[in-house]
Amino acid sequence: MINRLYPILTHVGFLRDYLYISQSHLTSDRISMRSLGIDLGEKRIGISISDPTGLIAQPLSTLQRRLGKRFPMSALISIIEKYEVEDIILGLPLALSGKDTPWTLTVREFAVTLEDRFKLPVHLVDERFTSSRAERIISTLGITKKNRRDKKLVDKISAVLILQSWLDSQQT
Repeated sequence: MINRLYPILTHVGFLRDYLYISQSHLTSDRISMRSLGIDLGEKRIGISISDPTGLIAQPLSTLQRRLGKRFPMSALISIIEKYEVEDIILGLPLALSGKDTPWTLTVREFAVTLEDRFKLPVHLVDERFTSSRAERIISTLGITKKNRRDKKLVDKISAVLILQSWLDSQQT
């Protein structure tokens, strides 16, 4: 039986501890499965990726988006190929009431575009409060006030929260 060291998230989200996981605790179909998390915004797109076991989400990058311009597909193609992504997890921006908004409809259309383009399953995850949770996480990490204003960091962490909530739901 092989034991491996895997990073796990602590209560603040991005401080890393380590946990030994017995190889027998990992299901064989999830060992090399990576999922991509996307927080789609009008100006920026937060990107996160899971570890190869599909247990832990980690920030990857933030793609810049020009207003009125198409999504930077070439950057996404590179990421999907490099990490051998098998699932795409897309944050769904619902209103506080749980109803769709005009932006929700845009995200739903984008999900269909991703499925058609990449022939990968796209899962929509409720992203309410992820930005405020991301800002709280950043403030608890002791990051300077100047760097806390970096919206790219907020978008990456929001993408991690979206992806991690989906990964957690797959473990139960």
